[in-house]
Amino acid sequence: MEWKIPLFKTYSDQDDIDSVTEVIRRGTYWAVGPEIEEFERKICKYSEAKYCTVLNNGTSALHAALLVAGIKAGDEVIVPSFTFISTANAPRFIGAKPVFCDIEQDVLGLDSEKLKECITPKTKAIIPVNYAGNLCDIESIIDIAKDNNILVIEDAAEAMGTKSGHKHAGTFGTMGIYSFCQNKIISTGEGGCIITDDSILDEKLKILRSHGREERDRNYFNGESCNYGSLGYNFRMPSINAALGISQLNKIEKIIKSRREIASKYNNSFSSLDIEIPKERNGIRHVYQLYTIRLKDKKTRDNLQNYLKLRGISSKIYFPPVHKEKTFKGIDVELPITDSVSDTVLSLPIYPTLKNSETEEIINIVKQFFGD
Repeated sequence: MEWKIPLFKTYSDQDDIDSVTEVIRRGTYWAVGPEIEEFERKICKYSEAKYCTVLNNGTSALHAALLVAGIKAGDEVIVPSFTFISTANAPRFIGAKPVFCDIEQDVLGLDSEKLKECITPKTKAIIPVNYAGNLCDIESIIDIAKDNNILVIEDAAEAMGTKSGHKHAGTFGTMGIYSFCQNKIISTGEGGCIITDDSILDEKLKILRSHGREERDRNYFNGESCNYGSLGYNFRMPSINAALGISQLNKIEKIIKSRREIASKYNNSFSSLDIEIPKERNGIRHVYQLYTIRLKDKKTRDNLQNYLKLRGISSKIYFPPVHKEKTFKGIDVELPITDSVSDTVLSLPIYPTLKNSETEEIINIVKQFFGD
């Protein structure tokens, strides 16, 4: 259907158009062009990570991170069920077992106490998720991982720009991933990256993403054959996407500021209603990739979603429990907080070009639903 107010719109401006046009008009190096390394350098500068490898999407980033970390078939990787399905699918790509851990109530990330109960001798990695642009209890998760000699790959797909003090989401673990899909903080249409401070892992990632090719130069026209020293994949990001990413990254703080301003209006307006608004812990900058509220029960959530739909306002449930999807049939695990949260969350429209009048309309419709 045609929404009066959609759930999201991808922000773009003339600079984005000009950046992409320049690569197209160049007529060469639409792949492996100079924009790839430039985008990687700019991500490093922004996030204060030492190294970055850009890839074709965030799912490939999770897959590649597990591969270069040496996770193998039969290993266990602890993940939340309250996430996009790629977080849990990534271990399965390499034959590892995703072990679902419950979340905590406040910022909807892995519960550090329940995390301890999920660790076994087979546990080799943990993938915590920074939900909706907030920051999970990452410090506690890192401490537990260190005590048990377990790798942490931080899924910050939704949290580029999220910070604890001056430290960026994605830089707490051994590796962190960002997504540049169409609804993320910045977008290249599809795209993702891995950031790390480990030079050896970064070198492995850059070989892995391009079929295992050992040469790193961009010259396809020198007539020389390439050497392929290991199994690799085609996880490369096109130069056009990287050019768009550079342009988008130049305005990330403007985008985040707009999102936070809209979220503040929602928070102030909903605080008197029977709604649980997103929690922002002291010292944490929430970037509101999603604006997710919680209702008192599933019936109220579903009724509100339908009420909004009838008035042309899009909303979505982020996320149904992954462990209950058909592809995970046979998984026997009790995750009461995940189930409760998934039954009561609803994400409302939020994007930088959402007009004040549209924000007010959404607020008024929600208030009408509650009889306010």
